Amino acid sequence: MSASHIDTLEPPKVGATLQALRQTQGLSLDELSRRAGVSKSMLSQIERNQANPTVAVVWRLANALRVELSELLGGEKTAAPAIETVLAHQTPSMSSPDSLCQLRILGPIDLAGQFEWYQLTIQPGGALESAAHEPGSREHLSVLSGQMEVRAAGSVQSLKAGETGRYAVDGPHAIRNSGSEPAVGLLVVLHP
Repeated sequence: MSASHIDTLEPPKVGATLQALRQTQGLSLDELSRRAGVSKSMLSQIERNQANPTVAVVWRLANALRVELSELLGGEKTAAPAIETVLAHQTPSMSSPDSLCQLRILGPIDLAGQFEWYQLTIQPGGALESAAHEPGSREHLSVLSGQMEVRAAGSVQSLKAGETGRYAVDGPHAIRNSGSEPAVGLLVVLHP
């Protein structure tokens, strides 16, 4: 880099970006000050480009606003990866009190209450018993191995590997493993 080029460079002005991000998130100067641990007067000066924040201050502001450092500095927002990977040990799971039933939560948390999917494993004699979901809710259970029995709306249906059951769940319902081997399935819940 030549000396003349260095002379024309200025540090990034984060004021307008900071103000836009703060307002988009509906935060007052007081609230952002509290979250970031930066004084309200300093925030005001930064937003009016009367002060240039240190790297530590920019980092605290980016964390408080939940944005990438580069976005606050006026650079391009870091693109999400083309393929997001969730490692096996990072996949949340829940077990029934008797530990005979396990649900691995495969769907992203932001879709919960709309569209959910799980890997369901039921040990012999185990059951996933559920209370009614909201009216219009449905489940789709595809058995991958073993066999499962679905009870819903006063009916009972046995499903074996490769079969899928679709049923309303706006009443109490249950999925049981009455076989002698563990059963594994994919369970999708659609909420209205």
